[in-house]
Amino acid sequence: MSDGGTFSGYSGARGSSASEMPPLVRTPVPSLTETATVSDPLPFERPLAAESAPSAPSGEAAPTPVLGPTGRPMIDLPEPRQLTEHGNARVMSMCNQKGGVGKTTTTINLGAALAEYGRKVLLVDFDPQGSLSVGLGLNPHEMDLTIYNLLMQRDVTIDDVIVPSGVPGMDLLPSNIDLSAAEVQLVHEVAREQTLQRVLAPALPNYDVILIDCQPSLGLLTVNALTASDGVIVPLECEYFALRGVALLKTTIDKVRERLNPKLEIDGVLGTMFDGRTLHSREVMDRLVQAWGDKVFHTVIRRTVKFSDATVAGEPITSYASGSTGAEHYRQLAKEVLARSLHPTDSSAPPLRSSADDSAGTPRE
Repeated sequence: MSDGGTFSGYSGARGSSASEMPPLVRTPVPSLTETATVSDPLPFERPLAAESAPSAPSGEAAPTPVLGPTGRPMIDLPEPRQLTEHGNARVMSMCNQKGGVGKTTTTINLGAALAEYGRKVLLVDFDPQGSLSVGLGLNPHEMDLTIYNLLMQRDVTIDDVIVPSGVPGMDLLPSNIDLSAAEVQLVHEVAREQTLQRVLAPALPNYDVILIDCQPSLGLLTVNALTASDGVIVPLECEYFALRGVALLKTTIDKVRERLNPKLEIDGVLGTMFDGRTLHSREVMDRLVQAWGDKVFHTVIRRTVKFSDATVAGEPITSYASGSTGAEHYRQLAKEVLARSLHPTDSSAPPLRSSADDSAGTPRE
């Protein structure tokens, strides 16, 4: 109140600010012209890709590279080579502290696609919600042993807990709500961050890939998963709010690498629930490529109702709707993961895909 008895003007409450939040408005980038305004949509760098194409001889039209939904030229991925023996598994975590971005869906369907290519896969349900187990047709209330027993009971072995997933070549370590107690009980354990790594060690010689479905948080369970992993795949919904916590996730991964797991690396960032018909999805994808560069997978998972139907059926989309767009996207992702993370020498200098090979600009059902 002022001296004259009247209330002074109120300038408004001060809200908190998070440095990792992208600006709400679409701010211009240095490449914009001086006439651009704040309300202009985020520009794509797709013309740069066309300009970088090799020049054609005089008198011939320059070939136009086929641009995928990430705004980069699509690549021809090699067919995965068949393995004569299995083992020495690479452990990868599906990690994002935001829920509903496609971690469980990607774990199930990427695992099934890798199994189709002859890899032995173990899925680890490391979320107390047990969505991965439910998505493969298990009843969480009828499980005798889960990963909680494996973590907390010394007389339980990993072979006692592993169950078949119903997909040839793919097994499952199930979970239910009991796992929520482990986060509290592990606090008092010695080397609590390495608990999952210790119990998974006996399975490494029996599988080619181990995929861990993390819970939507950055707590002790997620730190355990990162400590046990060789790489991280970050599923990210192509929506504004999904971008908010990416910087915090990157900080957590860096801390785990520095203090607990020097071999940990980010295998890739996967755009999910993409709808190329909307400007918002395209702008979020463009922002993602600007921030993460080549870490962003060329494969993008588009929205389709088939994912929900497959979850209700309790099986991967690769078997529920084998010919659907969603199934093809996850097979493409499996090829890219194999070429990038598991057999990087197979994908050196990939050629550009011809325009007849891809129709990524038009969503299909």
